[in-house]
Amino acid sequence: MHFNRKDLSDDFLRSLYSDLLLPRLIEEKMLIQLRQGKISKWFSGIGQEAISVGLVKALKKDDYLLPLHRNLGAFTTRGLDLKRLFCQWQGKKAGYTNGRDRSFHFASPEDRVIGMISHLGAMLPVADGLALGAKLKGEDYIAVAYSGDGGTSEGDFHEAINVAAVWDLPVLFLIENNGYGLSTPTDEQFRAHRLADRALGYGIEGHTIEGNNVLEVYHTVKELAEKIRQEQRPMILECMTFRMRGHEEASGVKYVPQELFDQWKEKDPIATFERYLIEEGVLDAAQVEAMRAAHKDTINTQLNAAYAEPDITPDLTTELTDVFAPFEAPLAAPDHDSQVEMRFIDAISDALEHAMHAHPELVLMGQDIAEYGGAFKITDGFVAKFGKERVRNTPICESAILGAGLGLSLAGHKAMIEMQFADFVSCGFNQIANNLAKTHYRWGHASQVVVRMPTGGSVGAGPFHSQSNESWFAQIPGLKVVYPSNPADAKGLLATSILDPNPVLFFEHKALYRAVADQVPTGHYHLPLGKARVALEGDEITIVTYGLGVHWALAAAEKMEGLEVVDLRSLIPWDEETVYASVRKTGKCLVLYEDTATGAFGAEICAKIAEDCFESLDAPVRRLGSQDTPIPFNKNLESQFLAVANLDEILVDLKAY
Repeated sequence: MHFNRKDLSDDFLRSLYSDLLLPRLIEEKMLIQLRQGKISKWFSGIGQEAISVGLVKALKKDDYLLPLHRNLGAFTTRGLDLKRLFCQWQGKKAGYTNGRDRSFHFASPEDRVIGMISHLGAMLPVADGLALGAKLKGEDYIAVAYSGDGGTSEGDFHEAINVAAVWDLPVLFLIENNGYGLSTPTDEQFRAHRLADRALGYGIEGHTIEGNNVLEVYHTVKELAEKIRQEQRPMILECMTFRMRGHEEASGVKYVPQELFDQWKEKDPIATFERYLIEEGVLDAAQVEAMRAAHKDTINTQLNAAYAEPDITPDLTTELTDVFAPFEAPLAAPDHDSQVEMRFIDAISDALEHAMHAHPELVLMGQDIAEYGGAFKITDGFVAKFGKERVRNTPICESAILGAGLGLSLAGHKAMIEMQFADFVSCGFNQIANNLAKTHYRWGHASQVVVRMPTGGSVGAGPFHSQSNESWFAQIPGLKVVYPSNPADAKGLLATSILDPNPVLFFEHKALYRAVADQVPTGHYHLPLGKARVALEGDEITIVTYGLGVHWALAAAEKMEGLEVVDLRSLIPWDEETVYASVRKTGKCLVLYEDTATGAFGAEICAKIAEDCFESLDAPVRRLGSQDTPIPFNKNLESQFLAVANLDEILVDLKAY
């Protein structure tokens, strides 16, 4: 292996060697801890340290790192606290996630480190959002997103690189090609000769280097990072290396030919660099031994301090409270003295426009939302008012844009992401369920992302443009789910959703967009999330519903007296107090929703009412959802499918019970 120090000083080279040595010694210690049962899991980066260490040494302190399991050297070289790292691996409260997540599944925003989740590729789009934040604020930091060779087969890898290329984002996509994805060798993963060759397909630069040569890594990253900074464009850097231990310790290495270990042992990044430095007279054996002893002493001291930290005593209130970021901002009340008639769709647009003025850090993203104004024209004219930097057309890649929304939030922005149809959110489900929803609970950072969801049937659009999928998200802790039924509520609830520091899924029924109009306050105002309204008072049957279901219930009330209609407005959180008060007044309850009947969130509401209001009930709680089939295209079939087809019959039965 050829080392070229160029103009690096002896002191720097010694520092670089010391930084290489530290993660290796920590790993050796952790493998002992694993065998002793003192930690539960370990993913080894032995043999790959030169990539993590050389890269971080070449970057600036304010550059963002998004490392993976085998990048201990990135954490130590960036200077993260060793005691906290050891506490993290032991599941102690003094770790980075309060014992709620393991290994490197955490972030330390003050150190500009954003850790991983287990789903490969998921953090690459987050790097796009962080880099977009740099562009919007005029700052010169870059984001470095790590991927293994196996992770390059994930859709998020390709989506993230394409977005970064199209938007000219300062991201370095680092691929650690260590030859195996768990047990699968690279020749069974892809046909590309070099993974960096994929850069050509995205119109960007790609480079492949020797990843075990710490000086080659350092010099290359130094050069590329400066180009990315100055030219504001992404690049791919592939580092060739080898994994000297199993995917994780339990998997072993029997699937790896011994000759590969023999070949790569000769390229060990620490041993080869140590020999070079001794030959150059930069280090001697005594200095090496002194470094080892000092590092081992530090490791033992910090490890003992971590062991001295108390084990966690579970506190249910704390755990439940930390699912959501605190929301303490004052809400502006609506001015009912100044109102104008608006359609549902116009109220949504008006809310967004007011929010863009109220929150200069707010960025709108979605397919065709810029000059075209979106599929439903809600953002029509916004580019002229707010510019293309803040009203951004996206490639057709829901997952990458949702991940970028999280990255923007981490960079201090707010993001509104429009799904062209709520159905299409399935393409980005992982980003919502595992990144947006869990970030605050895991390591305490808000995710200020609103996902707007044009939803629902009654428009004859078939199985992929008409689904009611709010129940997919109401079951996931960490998400708020909002579903208004009228223009005034839609405007006030959307304003609050954008103000809220938590991720919000905001459902807008397409059939209401241009069919419903009402008086709406003209200014910027907020309505509280989780507060239902009684849309119609009655004394015989409570109908608990939301969205289009409110209009179904009000229409039914024109034919049957005594119905009380409770409009939930929010599903998470939902207003148990208002619902229970109504049920205790009427004694009978129907929960009505457009989603398919089985397993929908309406069934959860039924269960809670049955549990908490049993003694007030004069009849079993009924639920009415749509048929348990995909929603059909033909209008007659769709009419049969929708819950409203059976509403009158159910109400007659319930009233007579």
